[in-house]
Amino acid sequence: MPPSHAFPTLSALETRVLGALVEKQRTVPDTYPLSLNALAAACNQKTSRDPVMDASEADIAEAIATLRHHSLVMESSGGRVTRYAHNFERVLGIPSQSAAILTVLMLRGPQTAGELRINCERLHKFADISTVEGFLQELAERPDGGLVRELPRQPGSRENRWAQLLAGEPAIESPASPVGIGTPASGLEARVSRLEAELAELRATVAQLTGG
Repeated sequence: MPPSHAFPTLSALETRVLGALVEKQRTVPDTYPLSLNALAAACNQKTSRDPVMDASEADIAEAIATLRHHSLVMESSGGRVTRYAHNFERVLGIPSQSAAILTVLMLRGPQTAGELRINCERLHKFADISTVEGFLQELAERPDGGLVRELPRQPGSRENRWAQLLAGEPAIESPASPVGIGTPASGLEARVSRLEAELAELRATVAQLTGG
């Protein structure tokens, strides 16, 4: 179920602008709110972005105007440079954990719960994958309209990915052929999927501890 009619469907650039503001507030608070130039750099980053964009400041200013109209972005007064801040959590009525998940989905595209846990690390540290899955379910089952959707499993994948719905319905790819219920392969596949996710988490933790 898409977001309620009271919430606008955003463009790809508008979701990028909004996601970049939430991300930078949490990762570089000393430079937040962001100037138009800094926001453009955040939107056009070559890392931690999917897809990579090359939006002009004029395009971003237009996106900001739309987001301001819906109270999702605010302009900071004072100083010689105009700066912008988000009003994301308040407008949507969601906790910071859910905002972190939506932010990563807006910036990096569809991901599994395990990938989200790793990629949300700088925004919010989730205890485990189950916690991420719990917040995803809450976002999907909101009474006034879901904000995320679980996508059909892709061929060769062991976990389902999730997509945000702020920019409308995601493109649905053809799902993989189902494995027979009750066959040994189905149980083994689930165990391997969980182990791979845990290994990815362990590697990310080791990289942080060693500074790699």
